[in-house]
Amino acid sequence: MAEELRVRLNDHQPSKIFPVKPKSTPRSVSKPETPDSRYWSSFKPHSIPNLVSSVSALAFSPIHPHSFAVAHSTTVSLFSSQTLTASRRFSFRDVVSSVCFRSDGALLAASDLSGLVQVFDVKERMALRSLRSHKAAARFVKYPVNDKLHLVSGGDDGVVKYWDVAGATVVSDLLGHKDYVRCGDCSPVNDSMFVTGSYDHTVKVWDARVESSKWIAEINHGGPVEDVVYLPSGGMIATAGLNSVKVWDLIGGGRMVCSMESHNKTVTSLCVGRMGLDENRLVSVALDGYMKVFDYGRGKVTYSMRFPAPLMSVGVSPDSLVRVTGGSNGMVFAGKKKKVRGDEEEKKMVTTSLWSVKSEVEESRRRALKPTYFRYFQRGQSEKPSKDDYLVKERKGVKLARHDKLLKKFRHKEALVSVLEEKKPANVVAVMEELVARRKMIKCVANLEEGELGLLLSFLQRYCTVERYSKLLMALTKKVLETRGEDINGKEEFKGILRNLKREVNQEIRIQQSLLEIQGVIAPLMRIAGR
Repeated sequence: MAEELRVRLNDHQPSKIFPVKPKSTPRSVSKPETPDSRYWSSFKPHSIPNLVSSVSALAFSPIHPHSFAVAHSTTVSLFSSQTLTASRRFSFRDVVSSVCFRSDGALLAASDLSGLVQVFDVKERMALRSLRSHKAAARFVKYPVNDKLHLVSGGDDGVVKYWDVAGATVVSDLLGHKDYVRCGDCSPVNDSMFVTGSYDHTVKVWDARVESSKWIAEINHGGPVEDVVYLPSGGMIATAGLNSVKVWDLIGGGRMVCSMESHNKTVTSLCVGRMGLDENRLVSVALDGYMKVFDYGRGKVTYSMRFPAPLMSVGVSPDSLVRVTGGSNGMVFAGKKKKVRGDEEEKKMVTTSLWSVKSEVEESRRRALKPTYFRYFQRGQSEKPSKDDYLVKERKGVKLARHDKLLKKFRHKEALVSVLEEKKPANVVAVMEELVARRKMIKCVANLEEGELGLLLSFLQRYCTVERYSKLLMALTKKVLETRGEDINGKEEFKGILRNLKREVNQEIRIQQSLLEIQGVIAPLMRIAGR
């Protein structure tokens, strides 16, 4: 073993590279920040924990200041989007399953598991209509975008109902689904058209103007449909079922445009959120606790966020300043964005009003550059390079550490002692490897004084069993004990270090023996599996 160490310590050429650097270790690759991640992560998180049970539905008022309604248990709570505090509560006899606002924000419609659909006056907090026709639980209710007189609802009886709210009567029963109707949405461009999704794996498109009460288009999602939404163009829809979200082109005959399967569990809710002035994103939540933002134009997930509970519902305000998700534990996770648009408009008005005055002042102060002016010598220093410019970077001198300077002066023992005092194991091992390459390691160990030898032994005792450094330090430890054995045995201060070193080595031997036993058990199994 001593011969092998001597060969290792002596068969290297001196290195001429400074400074000495530790060996690089693998690092996690961090993804660059994108406009989507920058936008969606800018929402400041707020939690509303006072709700009793699972948040089954969310809806934003289309009218400023865009209050939002939260359906939980037998209650619908109305929250302010500015303060995120509850302002009103509406009580039901059964668990509320769906909630929506009318286009003017004055009325609120909600359905419950008893099959009842009720319409409330938001300001007066009183029930205006009670619509009862479903024979089983009503699962969704929607107001058409600009129609204030009709409602669409669906339930576990498999029937989609088109209501006349003023007369509290059913205009038409739309039959066609063979299982529970769980979701629906109204077209943003046509008040007579809407879609419904069912557990029979189909999504049907309806037109209230068709007298035969027959659907006009049908799409097979491939699994039970949990939610369906119209995209802003009105010609495309998005469906959610199982762990997939699919986008369909209705104008193109029901062709699937793209599919997203990044969730691990059932997708429970969908909504459309606006990013910027003209970019829309599809937002989905699932039972795996993740919220995903989907760019359906490019067909890829652009942002993902994890919540501490399974998610049941999601909503984004029309002005895109508030994002709300509802959890199965009764928590509402809200995100609020700072409003910047009004400040920018105000700044523009101030700028335009003062533009003429500033221009005249600046023109009067503008002077020709002359060599006698100080700013003549400062010209161009604040200029930023353009894309076509070729940058010539100034070389910066390498800053050497103290042990690097000592190595450069061939003061090897002092370099070793200096790096040992820094207590940075990566740097210590790097210097030791450099000394091995220069064939000076054994000489340095032999010339160490008692205090310096204690530093070296303490380092070896602490790091000789670390896998990253053990190949060099184990051999060096044995060589140090052989070379300086007489100096070590006679000193009381070294007894504790030697005792700890012995314990570390024995523990490492036991670990290696256990690993060999495990390898002996696994090897025959792997050989059999390889056949």
